Parts: sequence; C-alpha cells; structure tokens
Amino acid sequence: MSDRDYSYDRGERGDRGERGERGEGGRRFFAAPRVCQFCTDHSTKIDFKNTELLRRYVQEDGKIRPRRQTGACAKHQREIAVAVKRARHLALLPYTGDSSR
Repeated sequence: MSDRDYSYDRGERGDRGERGERGEGGRRFFAAPRVCQFCTDHSTKIDFKNTELLRRYVQEDGKIRPRRQTGACAKHQREIAVAVKRARHLALLPYTGDSSR
C-alpha cells in the first residue's frame, strides 16, 4: 500500500526503555495498605465534640481528607465526615483553613 516503514526500532530492552526511567530496578513504589484506626481500636469513638481527633482528618485549607489518605474504612469515613460537618456547624471547627481572612 504505502512505502512507509511502520516498524519502530525498540532496541535491546524492548518497548520498556532503559531500566533507570522509573528508578532503581524499574519498580514502582507502592505504599503499604493502611488499617482503619477505628476498626482496630474499638475504644476510640467518633464524636463531633472531640475536635483534636477530627483535626487530623481535616486538611489545612479546611477540606475533609479522603479515605486513601486517612486509611479509614468506608463506614468510619462517613462517620468522620458527619462529625466534621456537625463540628463546623457548631463553630468547633472552622469551615476554611485560614481564619484570619
């Protein structure tokens, strides 16, 4: 059909390229899976009045941290979100991170 050559030279290493592209050994970093703090320690309760506990689950700009950062299971992440929203409503936690504005 056409006189173009569509075969690309991939070299000795194949289509992956050199080993140093992704770091040592060509492997990616995977963090260890986190375990829900509330599932392992049943004495810890999620309460909107416990602002010290809830501050760990709120970012500096006021956003609620996602599950992949907190390591909480889905059930407890929903309870955390409800508790943070209640604490914000009662002015125990700020809605935004910078309260001086």
